[in-house]
Amino acid sequence: MTDQTFEPKIIAFLCNWCSYRAADMAGTARIKYNPNIRTIRVMCSGRVDPIFVMKAFALGADGVMIAGCHPGECHYIEQNYKTMRRYELLKHTLRAFGIEDHRLRLQWASAAEGVLLAKAIDEMIEQVRSLGPLNWSQYWDGAEFDEATFEKIALEHAEALEVSA
Repeated sequence: MTDQTFEPKIIAFLCNWCSYRAADMAGTARIKYNPNIRTIRVMCSGRVDPIFVMKAFALGADGVMIAGCHPGECHYIEQNYKTMRRYELLKHTLRAFGIEDHRLRLQWASAAEGVLLAKAIDEMIEQVRSLGPLNWSQYWDGAEFDEATFEKIALEHAEALEVSA
């Protein structure tokens, strides 16, 4: 597969109250965005466990977006602040495995910001497309995550990115 034919697979965890409704509003308003994204509705971005993101990559996603209410506007009071903390830790962890920062994105979008969300989706898809396929799923045969597999992935990606593992 060449980079010209590569179409990234993006998984998006969307907050029920804001970003999922923004995506719905974009669809209702016929705002076009790339179809490479598959959405998973969660009640809150704070509900997205880091293992969900790792599993998405392990099952073949080339990128993951987490989208939720703007900070201070969460329907569950302060859960999007928890999301911000988890996001930074998750980026650090993925970086240790040699996974580029642009493969994970945190996006705030209120229910009225369908245009903003559509633009963010297209932007992320272009960034991931330029990075090429992740091919992380080649290491998984349905087995659970284990330390040896993670170490192998980290070493291979670290060499590719010239990062010491």
